[in-house]
Amino acid sequence: MSATPAPEPARTLLLLVRHGQTPTTGTVLPGRAPGLHLSGLGHVQAERLADRLGGLTLDAVHSSPLERARETAAPTAARWGLEVLEDVGLTECDFGAWTGAALSDLARLPEWHAVQHTPSAFRFPGGEGFAEMQARMVGTLERLCRSHPGGAVVCVSHADPIKAAVAHYLATPLDLFQRITISPGSVSAVSLAEGRAPAVLMVNSTLEPLGGLRQA
Repeated sequence: MSATPAPEPARTLLLLVRHGQTPTTGTVLPGRAPGLHLSGLGHVQAERLADRLGGLTLDAVHSSPLERARETAAPTAARWGLEVLEDVGLTECDFGAWTGAALSDLARLPEWHAVQHTPSAFRFPGGEGFAEMQARMVGTLERLCRSHPGGAVVCVSHADPIKAAVAHYLATPLDLFQRITISPGSVSAVSLAEGRAPAVLMVNSTLEPLGGLRQA
């Protein structure tokens, strides 16, 4: 009599949400500096996110501790009767001395070429390296997967950490991660289970309803 095969580990649906737009989106590298809140459009994007997730059963809403991320997470958490759980592993990259600088000024620096073309070897002066950021973000997502086996979890973070995580799960070299676009208020979805290959279900979705993701 043949043995009954062990059941496969349950997959966890991780919804990677970039925070909504802020007054400085696209012009300044805000980093981890406190006090940056969503713009009016950002609040609209946060409300729209809660609408788009309708039809899913959410187990938890986790967020970067920064204000713009928590404000993005709040409408979804309220809609599902959940608490916004702050997780430092989802926070923005530490841009060190570049924090608060205008992107137009940074683009003139010789180091900017490394940021765009060889980020795996780049470390922000006084801050974090891209490889460290990717390892932190991936480690955080896999910890959340273990904490919510078979569940659906919203993870509100920032553009670069999400891009790096998506690159990892797509087996894309970190030096090519700048080719991935993660827009304000967008959702990227990854399905994870220990011992099984990850599945990237969508990247940078900004419009369509997402209620069918678990079934997909």
